[in-house]
Amino acid sequence: MGTPQAGGAPAGGADMLMQFLPLIVMFVIFWFLLIRPQQKRAKAHKLMLSELKRGDHVLTSSGLIGRILEIDDEQVLLECGEAKLRVTRGAIGGLVPGKGDSK
Repeated sequence: MGTPQAGGAPAGGADMLMQFLPLIVMFVIFWFLLIRPQQKRAKAHKLMLSELKRGDHVLTSSGLIGRILEIDDEQVLLECGEAKLRVTRGAIGGLVPGKGDSK
């Protein structure tokens, strides 16, 4: 059976903290390994989208590569070979490395 606590003071607070300590540590590790890097990537992507300009060579999230002909707040007109495609600004995945940013 259980033994009575010396002095009659409950020791439940320290025991409870020790039980939840592994969960707290796992949450902190989860935050730094998964959530924080994703927030950094989202911030960098938003910054890249705000700095797009006419003539940039971009890669869409679907894998198409094209040059920006027109750009507004919501849509981008891309030239892909002989075709012209209108995509949403959010569909731009990134700039194409190695291409001149503008003509």
